Amino acid sequence: MKIHEYQAKELLAAAGAPVPRGAAAFTADEARSVAERLGGRVVVKAQIHAGGRGKGGGVKVVSDAAEAERAAEAMLGMTLVTAQTGLTGRRVGRLLVEEALEIDRELYVGFVIDRALARPVLMASRAGGMDIEQVASETPERILREVLDPVAGLRPFQARRLAFGLGLAGAVAGRAAGAMLAAAKAFRDLDATLVEINPLVVTAGGGVLALDAKVNLDDNALFRHPELHELRDTAEEEELEVEASRHSLSYVRLDGRIGCMVNGAGLAMATMDIIHLAGGEPANFLDVGGGANADQIRNAFRILMADPNVTAVLINIFGGILRCDVLAEGVIAAVRELAVELPVVIRMEGTNVEKGKRMLRESGLNFTTADTMSEAADRVVALAAG
Repeated sequence: MKIHEYQAKELLAAAGAPVPRGAAAFTADEARSVAERLGGRVVVKAQIHAGGRGKGGGVKVVSDAAEAERAAEAMLGMTLVTAQTGLTGRRVGRLLVEEALEIDRELYVGFVIDRALARPVLMASRAGGMDIEQVASETPERILREVLDPVAGLRPFQARRLAFGLGLAGAVAGRAAGAMLAAAKAFRDLDATLVEINPLVVTAGGGVLALDAKVNLDDNALFRHPELHELRDTAEEEELEVEASRHSLSYVRLDGRIGCMVNGAGLAMATMDIIHLAGGEPANFLDVGGGANADQIRNAFRILMADPNVTAVLINIFGGILRCDVLAEGVIAAVRELAVELPVVIRMEGTNVEKGKRMLRESGLNFTTADTMSEAADRVVALAAG
């Protein structure tokens, strides 16, 4: 689950990380009030789930409260287009107003899970303010790494070693190490998949603060953090993805024309791959899960049909926990209820497969069945093109 910058900073501050003084604003009046409370120069920052906001006009440094109010009026309601939003952009519905800082240096600090090592890793770089992917591609030697012990977490000597590696010394190095240790605590305690501070700045007075922050939370661990559910901003998410989550379905919308309904993430990825190999483009990733019932199948079909780009549907199910007859029941009910006219190709194997196929044949509906994934992909690609 992604959250906004101001929410990320609140979580980091609660863990002891230093952040600039500031507050969220949902109206121009609130922005003015925050600016007055902070006094002097402030920064007005659009809050969307995407980076590159400054280049798109979503970050303004202003000199006083009146100017902050005018900047907020211009930003609120605007469609902000950045390199990460795509051409459609994102509508700005909230802002962060915080103190402007005199910056001496910009650094990068980020916590991620290294899947190859199966360990958390802290990355740091002197190239703060840049995309870490660009740094890794062009100058990988500028990225320092510390592998974290899963139990002990980030140790003080590791944080100090990174601080010295970033060219810091004395009290500033100590403050930077402290910020890393606090961010590591947040990463662990929140069950985060990403905690990124970019940039971590050193001010002209020797202070160290998280000027920008990004935190992604593990959806699978949210049951342990019920208080974090309220941080979700569904306005920042794809409408169909939000609808899918309400029915415990994993759905990601893509740009193709072939709707996919599969049980199991691995099988779903393989299905998308084989559609590509057959010359088609998947319109989505949709995992109904191993224990889906007929109602979830109907809801999944309704979500597929809500995408106007879909011209054919491929259903690929391995009937283990989800029996093939339960799948057939849900698909038949959905096609009748929604009056689906698009071609539907079904490939299923497993428990009660013969019963499921018989139900499809006797439904009187125009289903195309296939025995193998390759056959199913070839047929759905041909039908989508037709």
